[in-house]
Amino acid sequence: SRRTFNKTITLGGLAIAAGCSVRPSFDVLIRNATIVDGSGKSAYMGDVGLRGEKIEALGQLGKASAVKIIDAKGLILSPGFIDIHTHTDMELIANPTGDSKIMQGVTTDVAGNCGGSPFPLHEKDRLELDEEYKKKYHIDVNWHDLDGFFKQIEQKGTSFNYITLTGHGDLRSYGVGKNDVKAGPDDMRKMIKALEKTLEQGSFGLSTGLEYAPGSYASTEELIELNKVVAAAGGMYATHMRSEDDRVEEAIEEAIRISRESAVNLEISHFKACNKNNWHKVPHMLEMLEHAADEGLSVSADRYPYIAYSTGLSAFLPLWARQGDSDDILDRLKDESTFYKIKDYIKGRGNRIGGWDQVIISQIGSDQYKYLEGLSIEQCSQEFDKDPLETIRHLLIKNDYKVGIVGFAMNEENLERVLSHPLVMPGSDGDASSPVGVTGIGKPHPRRYGTFARYFGKYYRQKKLFSLETAIHKMTAMPAHKLGLKSRGEIREGYFADLVLFDHDTFIDRATFTDPHQFATGVRHLFVNGQHTVKDGKHLGITGGQILKKC
Repeated sequence: SRRTFNKTITLGGLAIAAGCSVRPSFDVLIRNATIVDGSGKSAYMGDVGLRGEKIEALGQLGKASAVKIIDAKGLILSPGFIDIHTHTDMELIANPTGDSKIMQGVTTDVAGNCGGSPFPLHEKDRLELDEEYKKKYHIDVNWHDLDGFFKQIEQKGTSFNYITLTGHGDLRSYGVGKNDVKAGPDDMRKMIKALEKTLEQGSFGLSTGLEYAPGSYASTEELIELNKVVAAAGGMYATHMRSEDDRVEEAIEEAIRISRESAVNLEISHFKACNKNNWHKVPHMLEMLEHAADEGLSVSADRYPYIAYSTGLSAFLPLWARQGDSDDILDRLKDESTFYKIKDYIKGRGNRIGGWDQVIISQIGSDQYKYLEGLSIEQCSQEFDKDPLETIRHLLIKNDYKVGIVGFAMNEENLERVLSHPLVMPGSDGDASSPVGVTGIGKPHPRRYGTFARYFGKYYRQKKLFSLETAIHKMTAMPAHKLGLKSRGEIREGYFADLVLFDHDTFIDRATFTDPHQFATGVRHLFVNGQHTVKDGKHLGITGGQILKKC
């Protein structure tokens, strides 16, 4: 009736006057975006509505309202990028905002790679790690297992989602020790029990660093038995293989054998052939991957879009010289007769990479030698008036074994061949850092800041190695599927709102080897679990990330 109508209108007006209103359709509405949903399907124009931490609606949402509306005309809307190979462990506690990753569109980081994780820890190893990271990042290492490590991250918060693997090197140190000995039955039982515990606590699988001690001392059979445990839990095996240069093909054979005999999901880390004499092997290496996939094995690989690697200078020592604790290694370096036996191996490494001008100091432990960061071993040799072998010895002793390096050992043609292969996805192999604070030290590999922007800007947009949809798929749904992540990696209704909105034409890396602490450009907005983390190209400091556990 007219009376009821008037009463309704009046009450409605009073309600609005009192501050009440109809609930908006969404918390966030992104309009007019070019949506590349991660599945590999063609891009399309549309709107996306977010409520809470999820995507609630897709399509043409013209009449919808929202608390926050973003006009995305001319921009790409993609799932947030998943960095499947990182070393962001202590760095996340030191720098919870993970700036270098967030600013290149990464919403999920997968750490614990190359055999290294800050768990499980014996008390002796915990004390050693505590001493190191108190000095480096002012962090107290007061845990022994994965649960304790996760609690430290939860206390600080995180801007991106965090996943970790269990490092086999630390697992072996816990179960066997740091020397070159075969794991006996009791050792295997101890390692399996510790591995099972980390998997129960949320680890996504096992990683190996088979060029590093003590992981390098493991037999293939040991790795098969451990990976049977990983396979039973539905986890992944990520391997830094036993060789990435002269015996790289044999190393791939071993990795595939481990996958075949354990039925584990295999990821070959930073797929490459180092040193000029091995560059011709890359086509055959990729064929080996293809044949394993044709056999029905779950195999893939990752690679960073640079021709230089990064590791510790200690990797230039023979494996036998890297046994035991850092004090044991330093004692060998200080002993003249022992170092005489080491010198030939170091010399061979220098020759194979093409000379000591190809090896750059990226980070150094003591303040006294900080001025050497960015210089080559050859330049350091001139500085000290020593030959390169004595220079390496000097640097390792004076810096307590803590010297990081960058080595230029790969070529561009192979890099493009690997990046464009359908079984390979991008992964940074780098820590989350910031230009300011304790993680902004040294001259680290620029992959920390530039991997995903470079992959898109240089290799998709400039070189046209693959389509837009393929580029996004390799950074999103492909790693999500590899990890077995539920409701992530694609733009779909009901999926978590991990989203990046970026400029197609300006998304590019700026970090260089001489000036690495520079953010990528082109990311306009970024959401992690629906939390608006980057707005108008600025990190808001929001810590809306979650620890993702393999359950």
